[in-house]
Amino acid sequence: MKKQAIKINQEKCTGCGLCVTACHEEALGLVDGKAKLLREDHCDGLGNCLPICPAGAISFAEASGCPGTGTSCLNQWPVQIKLVPAHAPYFANADLLIAADCSAYAYGNFHADYMRGKITVIGCPKLDDGDYAEKLTAILSQNEVQTVTVTRMEVPCCGGIEAAARTALKRCGKSIPFQVITISTDGS
Repeated sequence: MKKQAIKINQEKCTGCGLCVTACHEEALGLVDGKAKLLREDHCDGLGNCLPICPAGAISFAEASGCPGTGTSCLNQWPVQIKLVPAHAPYFANADLLIAADCSAYAYGNFHADYMRGKITVIGCPKLDDGDYAEKLTAILSQNEVQTVTVTRMEVPCCGGIEAAARTALKRCGKSIPFQVITISTDGS
């Protein structure tokens, strides 16, 4: 799965600016009287700008993503479990990675080895209020997620993110392939 970003047909664009106003991520701007995607990394791929364009100048296109080690493999924004919408285009037929926050810091090649080709959501069961099970259940129920991978640390507090994922898988009523990858505190 590739990240979706918007593409603006400059020939069709009238420069009305409605898309700029509709973009909650501040990814769009007007340059020389035409709408322009200024920050692809800010585009959430939800397309709030698409239906507002009276000229039909906006469409989705695959965004750049993860050509090699040291490059971000993030395929959508936001990533925080509490902030992601329960239903979004990027969840369609996605391989979902549910990552404990610390796992990405402990494992040096996290993006290339675990995030590549996946939609990633993150959280910390110790520091965040509440249980993630409800939100994860909604994501799994409302979308055609193909696989679920959980990355967690070997420490006890990360057990909360694994438990929330297991609960969500039971509650969603679907049979989705599931795996847990445990990373040690030394990064292995």
